[in-house]
Amino acid sequence: MSEQRKPLSIGSVEIEDDFWRQRREVNREKTIEYQYQQLRESGTLENFRRASEGESGGHNGMWFQDSDAYKWLEAASYVLATRDDPELRERVEEVIELVGAAQEEDGYLNTYFALEEPEKRWTNLNMMHELYCAGHLIEAAVAHHRATGETSLLAVATDLADHIDRTFEDDVDGAPGHQEIELALMELADVTDEERYRDLAQYFVDIRGHNDRLAWEFANIEEIAGYDPDDDEGGIAGQAVNVFLEDGEYDGSYAQAHAPLREQETVEGHSVRAMYYFAGATDVAVETGDDDLLQHLDLLWRNMTEKRMYVTGGIGSQHVGERFTTDYDLPNDTAYAETCAAIGSIFWNQRLFEETGESKYVDLIERQLYNATLVGVSLDGTEFFYDNVLESDGSHDREGWFECACCPPNIARLIASLERYLYAVDDDGLYVNQYVSGTATPTIDGTTATVTQTTDFPWEGTVELDVETPEEAEFAVRLRVPEWCTDVSVSVNGTSVAVDADEDYVTLDRVWDDDRITAEFEMDVQVLEAHPEVEADSGRVALQRGPLVYCVEGVDNDRPLHQYAIDPETEFDVTYREDLLDGVATLDATATVPAKDGWDGELYRSADETDETTAPITAVPYYAWNNRGPNRMQVWIREA
Repeated sequence: MSEQRKPLSIGSVEIEDDFWRQRREVNREKTIEYQYQQLRESGTLENFRRASEGESGGHNGMWFQDSDAYKWLEAASYVLATRDDPELRERVEEVIELVGAAQEEDGYLNTYFALEEPEKRWTNLNMMHELYCAGHLIEAAVAHHRATGETSLLAVATDLADHIDRTFEDDVDGAPGHQEIELALMELADVTDEERYRDLAQYFVDIRGHNDRLAWEFANIEEIAGYDPDDDEGGIAGQAVNVFLEDGEYDGSYAQAHAPLREQETVEGHSVRAMYYFAGATDVAVETGDDDLLQHLDLLWRNMTEKRMYVTGGIGSQHVGERFTTDYDLPNDTAYAETCAAIGSIFWNQRLFEETGESKYVDLIERQLYNATLVGVSLDGTEFFYDNVLESDGSHDREGWFECACCPPNIARLIASLERYLYAVDDDGLYVNQYVSGTATPTIDGTTATVTQTTDFPWEGTVELDVETPEEAEFAVRLRVPEWCTDVSVSVNGTSVAVDADEDYVTLDRVWDDDRITAEFEMDVQVLEAHPEVEADSGRVALQRGPLVYCVEGVDNDRPLHQYAIDPETEFDVTYREDLLDGVATLDATATVPAKDGWDGELYRSADETDETTAPITAVPYYAWNNRGPNRMQVWIREA
C-alpha cells in the first residue's frame, strides 16, 4: 500500500490557467489590498497597536477580530511564496511587528482580552474565541514561514502555543467553543516537529463531548468573560447564549459537544465549527493511526454529502446558528451555506483524500471550489457574500465588508493557496486532482519531473499533460475522472489507453521520458433532480455542466423566473461569451412558459382552459450571479 499522499508545495506549482489566473490576479491586486485597507478602517490593526502600548478599553469590532488580520497575513504569505512583491512584503512585516508587540510576556495574545477583560482570560471557552484566534495566528505563521523561510511570526505562534499547552495542562480543562486550534496545532507540529503540539491537538479533539466545561459556563454565565451586568442582555455572553440552545435547552450540538466524536452519527451544529473540527480530527487520526476514527469521519462525511448538502456544495442550511438542521432540509431562498463553511469543507476533504486516495473527496473539493466558494467574492474582488442563497427575489446582494468579516479573508487565503489542491504525490506516482493549466515539478521516488498541463476547464473537457523527466523514470500518473463525466478517453503519445468506465482515476503506470497525455472528459449539460425528501426542490430541476452549477438570473430572461419550466430532455446550446461576466459559457434553450392569452379580467380559471407556450431561457454559472446588480435568481427551475 502506498504511503500517505502529499500535496505539492505552492512553490513547485505555477498556475497559468485563463480561468484561475484571472481570479488569482484579482485576489492579489485587488482583494488583498482592499482587505488590508479594511483592517485599518475597521480598527483591527489599531487593536494590536493599543494592546502593545498597554492601553485599556475601546476594543474595535468583534471580540474575535484578531483572526481577520491573521487570515490576511496567511493569504499575503501565499502570494509571497510565488511572487516577489516588495510592497506587500513590507506590509506583511509591519503587521507581524504589530502582532508581536501585542504579545504578553507569558505568550498570551488576544487584543480583546488585553484591552477589555485581562483578568478573565480562558474563562469563556464557549463564546470568546481565544483558541479560534490562536489557531488562525498559528496557520498564518506556518504559511509565512513556509513562504519566506523567516521565523518572526512563527516565534510568536510557538510562544502562544506553549502558553496554551501550559494553561490547558495545569489550569483549564475543556474544548474551544469554536474549533480551529486543532488543525492549526497539527500544522505547527509539522514545521517544528514538536510532539507536544500534536498531543495538545489530540487533547482538544478527544475532550469534546466528554466533559461539561461548556455546560458549566452557561450555568455560571455571570462569572465568565463577556458578561456585562449593566447590559440588559448580559453583554456578549448573554446575547450569544441563544444560538447555542436547541429547543430552549443546551445540548452541546451547536458546537459539536453533544457527544464524543466517535458517537456522533450526523453532522450537527454550526457548520464552520464542524468543518474545522473534522479537519483537525482527521489530522489527529492520521498521525495516531486511528483507522476507526477515520472510518467514523467518513460516516459523517456521507451524512453531510448524501443528506445535508446543497447541489452547489454549500452546507449549513439555517440562518439562525449558521448551522446544519435535519436530513434533506435544504431550503433555497433562505439557504445559509456560509462561504467559510465550504472553505472549511475543502480543508477537511483535502485531508481525507491525502490519507485515503479516494477521488470522492477531490470531487467535492472541485464542486465547492467552483460553486460554493467562488460565489463568495465578486468578479472585481471587492464585494462578498457571507451566506449564499440558491434563490433570490432580488434583495440579496454582496457587501463590501461585514461586522463579522470572517469570510472575505478566508476566501482570499484559499484562492492564494490554490496550488495545494491541484496535485499530490505518494511513493510511486502523481495524482492529478484538478484540471488547471500550468506547470508542476513533482518529485517521485527521487525523480523530479516537469508536468505541463493545458486545458480550457471549466468550459471544455480536453486536458493535455506533457510529462518530462531528466532521464527515463517509471512511475504512475493518475488522472481523476470527475464525478460529472459521462465518458472519458485517454491517449499517450497518440495511442489510446483502455479506460474502465467505473474507474475513479485513470492510472498510467509506465516509463516516462518526454510524453504527452491527452484526456477527453465528456462535458454534457446535466439536468438534475433532488432526492424526493428534499421538499424545497420537489418538481424542480437544476442544471450542471462540468464542475459548474448554473442558475437563471432575471437580467437574462424576459419572463419572471417562476414561470419557466425545463423538460429534462431539453437540448441546450453552450455558447462561450467573452463579453459576459469576464467570460462565461452560457446555457441557452427553449423552456415552457404559461400562455398569457385569455387572462384579461380573470385572476383564476379552470386548469383545462389554460395553455402553454415556449420562450428562450439563458442560464449562467452560479458563481457569477449578482455581478450585474441585485436581481432575481434561481438555481432550481420548475420541471416541465
